[in-house]
Amino acid sequence: MQGDRTKILVESIKRLLRRNAVIHLQKIVNKTHAADLSVVFPSLPLSNQHRLFDMIADVQQKGVLFSELDENTLLNFTENIELDEFVEILENMASDDVADLIGRLPEEKAAAVLEKMEKGSEEVEGLLRYKDDTAGGIMVPDFIALKQNTTARGAIESLQTEHSDVEMPFYLYVVDEYGKLVGVCSLRQLVVVPPETPLKEFMSTDVFSVQTDTDQEEVAKLVARYDILAVPVVNRTNVLEGIVTVDDVIDIFRAEATEDFLKMAGVSGEEFIETKSVIKSMRIRLPWLFASCVGGIFAFFVIGQFEESLTRFTYLAAFIPVIMGMGGNIGTQSSTIVVRGLATGLLDIRDIWSVVFKELAVGFILGIVYGTLIAVVAQFQYNLVAVAASVALAVLCSMSVAALVGSLVPMLFARINIDPAVATGPFVTTSIDIISVFFYFKIATTFLE
Repeated sequence: MQGDRTKILVESIKRLLRRNAVIHLQKIVNKTHAADLSVVFPSLPLSNQHRLFDMIADVQQKGVLFSELDENTLLNFTENIELDEFVEILENMASDDVADLIGRLPEEKAAAVLEKMEKGSEEVEGLLRYKDDTAGGIMVPDFIALKQNTTARGAIESLQTEHSDVEMPFYLYVVDEYGKLVGVCSLRQLVVVPPETPLKEFMSTDVFSVQTDTDQEEVAKLVARYDILAVPVVNRTNVLEGIVTVDDVIDIFRAEATEDFLKMAGVSGEEFIETKSVIKSMRIRLPWLFASCVGGIFAFFVIGQFEESLTRFTYLAAFIPVIMGMGGNIGTQSSTIVVRGLATGLLDIRDIWSVVFKELAVGFILGIVYGTLIAVVAQFQYNLVAVAASVALAVLCSMSVAALVGSLVPMLFARINIDPAVATGPFVTTSIDIISVFFYFKIATTFLE
């Protein structure tokens, strides 16, 4: 549904641009959310991108557009924007979005922008001190923090005057005289207690918080686990520095899931960004495919060891693809389940053996089912019990070992602090191919000779 809507929008804008229907374009551009326009931009020439951009009347929507554009499109587009106009747009954006955007700019341009900014430059420079993928790098420095003795009435008045434009007004964080986080209360609590009640009497002291150097994926897991709209970010002395809001968490999950699945496919997490350049895409994939190449060479040598058997029983070659394919598929399934379980927090590395034995049992049972099915086909085709038995046992061994490897390797990688998504690429699939071929020919040779 969303894809069809986007396709219609892209086609409509392209058609109106060809007809130079300025009035209709202005209506569409200013009625369409900037996040939707960001999908249109990469498919347009640079000149048409600027035409659409100039039609956007709301400067805040221009900021949203900047935030949603991919890195290549953003860099190419902003090259020809006047610095004053660029700075004006940034000054109307949230500080965390500005910091993220400036972090993607070339150093010289980033420095020029920061020097030109009059509003919020200190907050942005403060955020740029932290790594992009940490809580400090994605936090919003604009939040509501009140002292413990502030009354409910005083808190409401503060919301109406000093904090009327904060991004997340639903949580009020309570700090002591040193700015250290001591509690939190919700907007609902403020309106149900007597007006003169101090915050310290009804605030919750059980606050879920993260430190500025906490990985963004851990922050996202915390927000998802406890269903909260924002999580406070503190420094090492527990002084409140900012908050991470749920909209940023959604972006984190999307980015992390994309990165994980790209790695599981055996490509870099930068592949989507770099696909416009054939050379860069080739260089990114080259080292990942090297593992597949090496695995293929090992499989070649394994098959070579059984060359005599292949010469005598040529029909054995017919079952190589199905045995390797079944093993590879269940190995990928097992590793995908484990990697996503680890990424979402549903699995813990302490559960390594229970997870591995469960996947091994699943692989064994599926191996019996499909081994029997393929054995029936082999018996029907060649009418040789030894061939059918060899294929059945080979499929059983291949699928069992594949499930074992597919679940064990990511867990071991996670235990030694290596990204487990890496293990589900060429490493798992090529190792399973080698093992499958070896078991198949070893069993077949034993049965037929």
